[in-house]
Amino acid sequence: MSDQRIPIFPLRTILFPGSKLPLRIFEPRYLDMVSACMRSKREFGIALSRKVPQPGMLETYATGTLATIIDWNQGNDGLLGITVLGTNKFELLSMIKQEDGLNIGEIKIIEREEDFKAPPNFDNMISLLEAILDDIDLHDDREKFFESASWVSFRYAEILPLKIEDKQKCLEINDPILRLNFLEPLIKLIREKSQQ
Repeated sequence: MSDQRIPIFPLRTILFPGSKLPLRIFEPRYLDMVSACMRSKREFGIALSRKVPQPGMLETYATGTLATIIDWNQGNDGLLGITVLGTNKFELLSMIKQEDGLNIGEIKIIEREEDFKAPPNFDNMISLLEAILDDIDLHDDREKFFESASWVSFRYAEILPLKIEDKQKCLEINDPILRLNFLEPLIKLIREKSQQ
């Protein structure tokens, strides 16, 4: 684990390791951040924001994901569009706000989870994910790693219509089997609702 300082982009969405996320950038502080990251080929952090009692104040959850910019374009509306890929999770140790309003976080990178196949009791979940990903073309241009419990659990957390707090919980869990155990009843619930 290493400590470092990076720009933090608070959002009301979650980036998971291995996930792509399109973003539209228009605020000067984030345009500057994106151009600095692209020039120096550095990552920035995405952390889920939450409202706090003081009006207009935001804070973030302590677990976020590093984002690498993999594509960009200028929209017809003049806004900058970027696509990021989630790499490592991180723990946010502290955060300061620069004069331009950009948050800079002191982070500790969380080691990648071990890669191993999920036990046989999750075979049905893996088969279901294969079918879902074929249907929604979400990962058509990327490699699929159904042999990886970590990859499977993050893809479920990414695509399921879960409450944002449940998605954050999935990000915070550091064991793919625990994450699959957390997701299994939620998947059953969603399937039951869709069949009513």
